[in-house]
Amino acid sequence: MSDFLDRDWTNFDVILDHTLAEARRFLAGLADLPPGITPPSLFAPLDAFDEGVGAQAALRIFREGYAAWLNGSAGPRYFGFVTGGVTPAALSGDWLTSVYDQNALGSDESVAPWIELETIDLLRRLFSLPPAYSGVFVSGATMANFTGLAIARQWIGRQRGIDIADQGLSAAGPVAVLSATPHSSIYKALAMLGLGRKSLVPVAAQPEREAVDVTALDSALQVRRGEPCIVVANAGTVNTVDFDDLVAIAALKERHDFWLHVDAAFGGFAACSPKYRALVDGLDQADSITIDAHKWLNVPYDSAMIFTRHPRLQAEVFRNAAVYLGEEIGPSNFVHLTPENSRRLRALPAWFTLVAYGREGYAEIVERNCRLARRLGRQIDESEAFDLLAPVRLNGVCFTLADGGCDSDLDRIRRYLDWLRADGRVFLTPTVYRGTAAMRISVTNWRTAQADVEIAWQALVEGVESFL
Repeated sequence: MSDFLDRDWTNFDVILDHTLAEARRFLAGLADLPPGITPPSLFAPLDAFDEGVGAQAALRIFREGYAAWLNGSAGPRYFGFVTGGVTPAALSGDWLTSVYDQNALGSDESVAPWIELETIDLLRRLFSLPPAYSGVFVSGATMANFTGLAIARQWIGRQRGIDIADQGLSAAGPVAVLSATPHSSIYKALAMLGLGRKSLVPVAAQPEREAVDVTALDSALQVRRGEPCIVVANAGTVNTVDFDDLVAIAALKERHDFWLHVDAAFGGFAACSPKYRALVDGLDQADSITIDAHKWLNVPYDSAMIFTRHPRLQAEVFRNAAVYLGEEIGPSNFVHLTPENSRRLRALPAWFTLVAYGREGYAEIVERNCRLARRLGRQIDESEAFDLLAPVRLNGVCFTLADGGCDSDLDRIRRYLDWLRADGRVFLTPTVYRGTAAMRISVTNWRTAQADVEIAWQALVEGVESFL
């Protein structure tokens, strides 16, 4: 054994104490840490790599050379993308996930798969999904969309009398995927699945909305002349948090043959709150559903879930034929249900936070985040410095700089956001909405409070005054 390994194992308690001290230091300053940081482009090469330095020296080198360039993306004023933080219980569960280091592939050698099944059941109850849905953890919404669309691809093949998982996509012919405002990860998944980005057939959205025009979708399905296809619906678009009418879309199945995949990466959490639950009415009619845990569930990266009513089709796609992995296919044998064979026990942080805070705790987080987003939306709408581009429906705000005699092009938006990042009080991300260069606020962190919104608003206003 390496001398450093032997010494580190002997001094493991000290190493854990120093690691805990670093975690405490970071967490204590998280609220004041700049939510966005621009690190240096080059770092000095590490010395003494051949010999190694031991765990305590490695921690010191990291703290001195890299820790200062970590941003506060887990903090209360990181409003970019759709990013949650880490609840105390989730952090506890995540640390223990690494300590226990279980390979949650679904074998019967430990309780790990049962923890995942119980966590899936808790989530199913959180989203008011019936027991007909099975679920499994994956790394993020992109892989959840990939998995859902892979099952849909297999369903298409079965409708045509072909086993695509065995015979290949070439035996099935082209597959049409219909959607009004798909997330970019849908295109990525289609490319990885061999369906191709161009298999996406755009369907008209409602006027001044990102939600699909159901009449237009009905017409697009009629054009298919009974040929099975895939419909990707949204429960919360990224730009404006718009929701497709899932009840109306599901009703089209009475006349058309299609697989309904719902991308509810963060919008699905509307189900936690009686105030917003109606936005996801019809979610329980989907064939597959994407939910992202490292967004509004506020667990550490990386964590998401895919739910489906069709576990047999799922197993046809992902089954792994190896005797040493076990050939029995069941709800806890995850090696046959996801793209991964080896997988960490991602369910444990989710289990901890769900058990710790329950449905009521998450309803409070959702409703508080939405209330704060609405407040920011009102301030933006009433300000002469900004133009609100869409109603605030949930936890997102889409807006742009008022023209003031200049074009609000994307470069101008990015320069303004660069100013905000350098200022260090708030972090936002750019977008383009209906041809207009814009920016987005997503309030998704469990810690975000009224004081954070006031700090963010002051930064936005001062940014306009300084930048323009």
